[in-house]
Amino acid sequence: MTTEFANKHLLEARQMIDEIDSKLIETLDERFRLTREVGLLKAEHKMDPIDKTREAEKLAKLRSLCDEKVLNPDFVEEIFARIMEEVVKNHQSINR
Repeated sequence: MTTEFANKHLLEARQMIDEIDSKLIETLDERFRLTREVGLLKAEHKMDPIDKTREAEKLAKLRSLCDEKVLNPDFVEEIFARIMEEVVKNHQSINR
């Protein structure tokens, strides 16, 4: 494999990674828009912004989705736990 060939494939892979990163940002934005709607509903109906049962079930489901992937389930859980923390923080900031 020549350096030129390797550089070409490296550039192509990086371009694909950049596209995936953009999609991740778009998907995350969509997720946070939806969780804002959930937060507004919870606030309107005086519901607790934290649902520990839902969070635990969601994290377990996400971990199981890693079974047939090349993803570390601990890493995925860490990412989504952080996302959920931000969602709860957003829910708590909505006027109650």
